[in-house]
Amino acid sequence: MPDILLIRRDDVGIVCLNRPEVHNAVELAMWRELAGMFQNLASDDGLRAIVLTGSGANFCVGADVTEFGHIRETSEQSAAYEVAVDACSASIANVAKPVIAAISGYCLGGGCHLALACDFRFADATAKLGIPSAKLSIVYGVKSVQRLLAIVGIANAKRILYSAERYDAARCLGMGLVDDVSRDAMGAAMAFAGTLARNAPLSIAGAKFMLNGLSLGEGALDVSEAQRLIDQAADSEDFAEGRQAFSEKRAPRFRGR
Repeated sequence: MPDILLIRRDDVGIVCLNRPEVHNAVELAMWRELAGMFQNLASDDGLRAIVLTGSGANFCVGADVTEFGHIRETSEQSAAYEVAVDACSASIANVAKPVIAAISGYCLGGGCHLALACDFRFADATAKLGIPSAKLSIVYGVKSVQRLLAIVGIANAKRILYSAERYDAARCLGMGLVDDVSRDAMGAAMAFAGTLARNAPLSIAGAKFMLNGLSLGEGALDVSEAQRLIDQAADSEDFAEGRQAFSEKRAPRFRGR
């Protein structure tokens, strides 16, 4: 079986980490494969939303530390590893479609890295989230720290990074690290993905681009690209369809153009 599964359910794509025997630990090759997979999903017009999850009882225990001895032994190797990890998270964050992490069990370290790159994090009561880098003498990457700060605020970000502790779903909900806690994280994520898939894709793409840029601090947002997305939506067939549907009191049929 492949280490990463891609499943389609109507207009929702499901990306599933598939190493349950090691709690879905991510190898270097998987970081690179995930980056390419999300880049392909970005250009798939048949998909309107994506759910990222893990096989078995856990979302992702993090990077596969067993391979660090030969792929992350020096500062140069560590830098190359971080490039691959950041490229993966960037490909997730930059998909112009909503991405939802469905989290059960462990979501630690690199697993949090993946979840933070998603737009939303849905958890069940078994979820345990944490970033144990302080127990491995690793400094978490800049992009992930930026995302963590934007999501939970500085006090919670410091607590998470300094303590290296694991937090249960209720605590994570209170910190803002997860957005929803239910008995069935995957079911809740799929239901929400279906709701988002019915909305105007150009509106979501534009909002995501601007919010992601603004959340990363002054100067991070490409204002000219943001304006292009605004103009594209204003001139789109979908905008005309939205107005027509509103006047006819029916659900709009958006096509992303």
